[in-house]
Amino acid sequence: MSRVVVTGRIPDAALEQLRAEHEVDAWTGPESISREELLRRVAGADAIVSLLTERIDGELLDAAGPQLKVVSNVAVGYDNIDVPACTERGVVATNTPGVLTEATADIAFGLILMATRRLGEGERLIRAGQAWKWGMFFLLGSSLQGKTLGVVGMGGIGQATARRAKAFGMDIVYQSRSEIDPAIAAELGARRVDLDELLTVSDVISLHCPYGPNTHHLIGAEQLSAMKSSTYLINTARGPIVDEAALAAALREGVIAGAGLDVFEKEPQVHPELLDLENVTLVPHLGSATVETRTAMAVLAADNTLAVLRGEQPPTPIG
Repeated sequence: MSRVVVTGRIPDAALEQLRAEHEVDAWTGPESISREELLRRVAGADAIVSLLTERIDGELLDAAGPQLKVVSNVAVGYDNIDVPACTERGVVATNTPGVLTEATADIAFGLILMATRRLGEGERLIRAGQAWKWGMFFLLGSSLQGKTLGVVGMGGIGQATARRAKAFGMDIVYQSRSEIDPAIAAELGARRVDLDELLTVSDVISLHCPYGPNTHHLIGAEQLSAMKSSTYLINTARGPIVDEAALAAALREGVIAGAGLDVFEKEPQVHPELLDLENVTLVPHLGSATVETRTAMAVLAADNTLAVLRGEQPPTPIG
């Protein structure tokens, strides 16, 4: 029987799968596990089921020991995992793509509606007890019909977001490392462009690209200044893709119209200047936060772990 270390709370369905075959050491504290505690617990582990809040690097892999076979990340993004360090040590790294596509696209489009229709401002006004009455020019937002959505990163989540936008009567352009399936492009009426063109023609820009050295601060002061003053920026990917200081300045100075953020550069901290702005909607990393989705993510991570421990190919290896 192998030993599986789970770095944080995950749904019972996944824990039951793991416990049916192996010894499971699961962190159940109310707060995230400390680095010191994590390094202590992984010693002698055959498998690690990790959350995106834990950094899986050479130090941790070495603390686990040479018997470690697999690291299963309960997330589609894996910027918290040093994949080359895993490969160097013969450790299989896996993630959970696909199962959170629709839930994250729902949040992306929810942020689009909140930002363009100023729903957050209206809700805050009522909760603050401010006097208000209906008027022709009261909290006017922007409609979506006939506008252009620019999708940066046209993978599964980007495509699902584009489908929602298409249903709202939007035109679609996208920037991606490769062309999407021609049938999907035809279904969406989506046109591939470079990033510079996407920035200038889009009324709403939704970020869905992976995070890494090439996408760190992909959206900074220069890119924000290239957008139309009526553009809205949405980020449900990873926080450091956007330079938050530059975004706060752009929103404050009217360089762009608004923004909706589900992820943050130094999460869980939020740039203090963003907190004072009315034209940005801020939610605490809720992209995959449905019971069904989080359960599916954890179960897939368990499936990956069990497959590797059995000597089989995992369903969703990284790379």
